[in-house]
Amino acid sequence: MPSPTPSPPPPSAARGQESRSALAPLRYPAFRALMAGRGISLLGNGVAPMALAFAVLDLTHSVSDLGLVVGARSLFNVLFLLFGGVLADRLPRHLVLVGSGLLSAATQAAVATLVLTHSATMPVLITLSAANGLFAALALPASAALTPQTVPAELRQPANALNRMAANSAQILGASLGGILVAALGPGWGLVVDASSFALSALCFARLRLPATEDVPDPESAEQAGLFAQLREGWAEFISRTWVWVIVLAFGFLNAADAGAVQILGPSIAVHSFGSAGWGLVLALQTAGMVAGGLLALRIRVRRLLLVGVACMASEVLLPLGLALRFPVYALAVVGFVCGVGLEQFGIAWETSLQQEIPAAKLARVYSYDMLGSFVAIPVAEVATGPLAQALGTRTALLGAAGVIAVATAAMLSVRDVRGLRVRRRVPEPGVAPVPSPVGAP
Repeated sequence: MPSPTPSPPPPSAARGQESRSALAPLRYPAFRALMAGRGISLLGNGVAPMALAFAVLDLTHSVSDLGLVVGARSLFNVLFLLFGGVLADRLPRHLVLVGSGLLSAATQAAVATLVLTHSATMPVLITLSAANGLFAALALPASAALTPQTVPAELRQPANALNRMAANSAQILGASLGGILVAALGPGWGLVVDASSFALSALCFARLRLPATEDVPDPESAEQAGLFAQLREGWAEFISRTWVWVIVLAFGFLNAADAGAVQILGPSIAVHSFGSAGWGLVLALQTAGMVAGGLLALRIRVRRLLLVGVACMASEVLLPLGLALRFPVYALAVVGFVCGVGLEQFGIAWETSLQQEIPAAKLARVYSYDMLGSFVAIPVAEVATGPLAQALGTRTALLGAAGVIAVATAAMLSVRDVRGLRVRRRVPEPGVAPVPSPVGAP
């Protein structure tokens, strides 16, 4: 399929009318392909955490072993994020996504085969999980940096909202399907669904076409600068904005606490109380809350979007607190929904703010530093949660996680740059390459 020829932006009045339409980003074929690819891969990823968790628990009955498998994936994901950011600023980003999707499909297919044939062992599961984390690291910065290339500047907030809504809707289905598959057929078939989703998403990304000037934001610079020079350039852009590095630092602690509480202790509590189907319901309702949050973000227009998003992160205290206090499953499902709404407000605010403030040629590298700082403590938390829960008690570990989330949120809100950043409602500056013109109706 040939690359579409970029056309000049519509007249200002027409563009202003388009920007008021919540569904306007769907007029752009490149955006639709990106949204479909991300949604399909996350359908499988909604199934995968539950399938993998119960596969390991069935194999060894050890929460610590589950932490090792999940932690290996997170560790390799963190180690290769910076390389993924440089790769996404040097090569066509949609091709990076295609390669990552195919390699991820292969690793998950191998895990599924081992589980279904009852030949899985801990060393092999850890190795394959680490490989899957590496391949995901190559895709994350490219996927995040592609969104602003597919729509005009004034449509970034609704585009981010729609993109995340599609992904979260897929995860609702995935989490629900994961609970059903694990309960009815076993965890192996959930991993089959995950492998298939990666392969289908690669096909969608292969159909994503952008003009040559948009596909590699700064090709001349990418060819002349070496790997470490590009990393230094991205670091300078990242560290120059206080609100960026403060939020990333806070999320290093917040994500670690959430991962230990929800990914490790949550399934363990479910095994001894309301079961895998009940835990699937909680995760599905959490993702449903994220979809509802996306709908809310399509409707609201606030100037201090980042401030609102950060304040909403206080809701993340509720799920570990509910687990610690042994809420019944229906109450945990409601809490999960509320957490999802709050999380989505932050996610959309964060992506819109980065895309507004960071130059396109450096955006993937800044995203990679963002992801590195936000994810770096997750493997440690996943590995350490089991032993900590055994030493201190599960309830104490969950209450500690809730406390860390509360302190991290308060620290972000205390920074003036976080409170003061405003959304600029404007069209692209003269000389900025236009996105592909909208073709057809969704």
